[in-house]
Amino acid sequence: MLVTPAKAARMLRRFVKSASSRYAVGKSLIWFILLFYACLAAIITVGTQGRVAQLTFDSAQAFRNVPYGYMLLIVVMIVVSFPPFIGHGPILHLFGFTYGMWGFFPAAFGTLLASVVVFATLRMMFGKKPRMLTSTNERWRALEAVIRSKGMPLIILIRMSTLVPWAWSNSLFASIASVSLLQFFIATCFVLPKVFIHVFIGAILARLSDTRLKQRIRLLTRFLDSILIIGGILLTFLASSLVYYFVQKEIKRLRDRSPERDEIILEPSKATEETPFSESTV
Repeated sequence: MLVTPAKAARMLRRFVKSASSRYAVGKSLIWFILLFYACLAAIITVGTQGRVAQLTFDSAQAFRNVPYGYMLLIVVMIVVSFPPFIGHGPILHLFGFTYGMWGFFPAAFGTLLASVVVFATLRMMFGKKPRMLTSTNERWRALEAVIRSKGMPLIILIRMSTLVPWAWSNSLFASIASVSLLQFFIATCFVLPKVFIHVFIGAILARLSDTRLKQRIRLLTRFLDSILIIGGILLTFLASSLVYYFVQKEIKRLRDRSPERDEIILEPSKATEETPFSESTV
């Protein structure tokens, strides 16, 4: 049966239409993420460093005069802790800008609260999907087995590193069924020293209005930023190397064990096939 070009075109249009309607939600989400990051890149590119710093300082002063302004910052922190949003680090700087070193306490509380809220929300939204993904995806099953076997040290190392951005790190741990809420909370507590440094940098930047201390504070700020960047790169390299090594080792172990399991399954089947023949001969 020959298919005419017109009929082929109609079939193609019908297929595209059904596929687009089937995956409308997924496409909308992908386009939203791309648009969000494009707008963010445009704002960073168009806005000069001085304008961004001035905007941050003005926002900090406005929040200082607002009653319970730290609660508003905590709410914003909870929102940006959900993927695909970013901005956890700048919010920590804003705590230091606004409240000085006293801003560490609401920043630490907001970090822990946001992590727990995001983890619990995404875990409820995922439902049984992590277990389904574990049963069907070999690499995901290996990752979950590695995290289960290595336990808290590996979870803490991944959490402290910049291997995964903050919001996506919350989503990653929520999607791994072997990670409990208590383990995730304890691992997040190890991030508090980094929170302290971010708040400290924000408090220092707020003092840049004093021209006599401006150059000295700028050098100290660059030094602390360099420590954060270098430390983050080292932790990320260590965490990614360990995760890759353990996951590949677990995948190899799973693949080596599957033929043995097939042999064990085949042996009883052979025995059942031989049993009727032996009974009939008796």
